[in-house]
Amino acid sequence: MIALAVVLALVAVGGVGYLWFAGKLPGASSSDGSAGGTTAAGAQKRDVLVVHLHDTDGGGTTTALLVDNTTTKRGTTVLLPNSLALTGEDGTPATLARTVDEAGPDATRTALDSALGTDIEGTWRLDTPYLEILVDLVGNIEVDTDTDVPDPEAEDKGAAPLVRKGENQTLSGKTAVAYATYRGPGEGQNAQLQRFGQVLQGVLRKLSSDPQGATTTVETLGLILDPPLTEKDLGTFLASLADRAKGGDYDTTLLPVEADGSLSPEASDSVVEDVLGGTANSPDEDAAVSVSVRNATGDADNTGKARVVLLNGGFTFRQAGTAPSAQATSEVVYADEADKENAVEVAKTLGLPAGAVTRGEVAGNADVGVVLGQDYRPSS
Repeated sequence: MIALAVVLALVAVGGVGYLWFAGKLPGASSSDGSAGGTTAAGAQKRDVLVVHLHDTDGGGTTTALLVDNTTTKRGTTVLLPNSLALTGEDGTPATLARTVDEAGPDATRTALDSALGTDIEGTWRLDTPYLEILVDLVGNIEVDTDTDVPDPEAEDKGAAPLVRKGENQTLSGKTAVAYATYRGPGEGQNAQLQRFGQVLQGVLRKLSSDPQGATTTVETLGLILDPPLTEKDLGTFLASLADRAKGGDYDTTLLPVEADGSLSPEASDSVVEDVLGGTANSPDEDAAVSVSVRNATGDADNTGKARVVLLNGGFTFRQAGTAPSAQATSEVVYADEADKENAVEVAKTLGLPAGAVTRGEVAGNADVGVVLGQDYRPSS
């Protein structure tokens, strides 16, 4: 009886110890201060590639980020609207579509990294003929299509659509391209973006989860990849995402932007921080201080004027949109005590009083946040 009591006591202690170690005891938390051992979004490890779909027939490009979160074991496609506002290498404003067309892959990666706080590791240029071949190589895909897509080659206007609306529609290479690039009359680009995202996820569900198998598929495509991306790198990356897509650990999300192309507050919180991790990696000590600017002056031109002043002052500019209503006084906010001096310098650069500097939450992934009020005078 004594021996049995000792065994039961050891089992009980061991069970409680396991629950404590796993963070499953009520009220228990991990050493990083997050319940259940959850790692903070910014501390998670992510691999990110940008993919540009070039429509060789209809013209135009569609862009998305492929994100493999190796900490949470989840994959995500982040769809980027062409209207997304970026800053060129010379400090001039530009849209994503214009940057892809005119500046090239390297400059586009740099501009996206600056705007979103990401660390994009490579660019995958996917022209529509290659997408068609890719879908055929994986053996067609299944997609819940949201619209009928007319057959552009049909002479009869009453002909059957090339792609029918419905659940679990089987798409070949040709029909997948038609669906991914289709934009109906009166539709915004976001509708077409969502269809491209569906096709990407459908491809990942059919692609081999074995790195060598996925690499063989990439090699068969005969793509000319932009350095530093290699066929092996792309194949290994896609195999990992394919594994997540097949297991149900995959999402497709749209980056919300405002009418002027700037990031909305929802984008900063739900996508930039949670999915992309913002500035997940420790910044370079010599890196320029990033400043997000939200315009609450009532004058849309003040955003561009503040951008020029900050860039000339050596700061990195990030748009934080336009406030729905004007406010009287400006605010300069820093989250970390180490950025207090930077915030003071930002205020001086913009000609704002020292009293405008306070400590608080900074939206998105910037070091310092600024809300321009009606007291902002660009001439100063």
